[in-house]
Amino acid sequence: MTGSEAGGELPGREALVGKGPGRRKGRRGGRGERAMVPDATFTSYYGKPIINAPVWEPLDIAGYFFLGGLAGAGSVFAAGAQLTGRPRTARALKISSLVAISGSLVALVHDLGRPARFANMLRVIKPTSPMSLGTWLLTAYGPAAGAAAVLDVTGLFPRLGRVATAGAATLGPAVAAYTAVLAADTAVPAWHEGYRELPFVFVGSAAAAASGMALIAAPAEENAPARSTAVFGAALEVTAAKLMEHRLGMIGETYRTGRAGRLMRAATALSAAGAAGAALLGGRSRTAAVLGGAALLTASACTRFGVFAAGMRSAEDPKYTVVPQRRRLEADAG
Repeated sequence: MTGSEAGGELPGREALVGKGPGRRKGRRGGRGERAMVPDATFTSYYGKPIINAPVWEPLDIAGYFFLGGLAGAGSVFAAGAQLTGRPRTARALKISSLVAISGSLVALVHDLGRPARFANMLRVIKPTSPMSLGTWLLTAYGPAAGAAAVLDVTGLFPRLGRVATAGAATLGPAVAAYTAVLAADTAVPAWHEGYRELPFVFVGSAAAAASGMALIAAPAEENAPARSTAVFGAALEVTAAKLMEHRLGMIGETYRTGRAGRLMRAATALSAAGAAGAALLGGRSRTAAVLGGAALLTASACTRFGVFAAGMRSAEDPKYTVVPQRRRLEADAG
């Protein structure tokens, strides 16, 4: 038996003391003591997600986000065009809003599985639920948008048509923005933590999409408001998205990498190209206006699908749920 063993010391202990990577504060005098064990790295049970990711189909729900934004912003644009004496633009956007909201509802019902589930949500009104309020919002907006388009095309009941147009325009901003609130109300980190900027991203995206539709459908002599709105919408969409990515810190990488990163970069490039083409050439060239409008519509769709992909990735990887929570707790404790 060695002297160390006889004295009650463990073999090799002197080799371990002072070799750990961390340092603990001593109880007295501030003398440091080396940690014996390195700080634990994060993992979850069997690598499983901490939260349940939404069981939403990308094509259905991201398409629902995009088409709802196009419809809501298009109704606002249509009312403005009607008030300023641009009848062809107004009619085109009323029709596109009707088609878009119809497609949005089809995508939503398809994701729900059967139409009865949508109807069942109308049995109550729950003010604290974005889904409940959104269901009632769509129920009110859809008929207004439909009446505005049908009465404009047929020329019947012009006074009622103006009322329907005004009603759709009044509800349009909420239709364009409420899906951002719906997403942020979930536990999905990339959506929930982006609650400040996400509505601005969606509203800017919707404005860009509606202006893109106007540039495609309206004659050049009527597209001046569409060109200015294209610049505004694209700038708001891109700026809000970049601010959100920066503020989210580690979670923001879900918007910069993988499929979401590719879609968000494509959205930025297409928004810039579409807005520039519309502003500089859209008033003189019908071809430039159509190409710029198509770029803006595609950019808006890329943004919605990119946001969706970022959210799903953040829900599937446990670190995006736990690490930010730990950092907040450490900041509060410090």
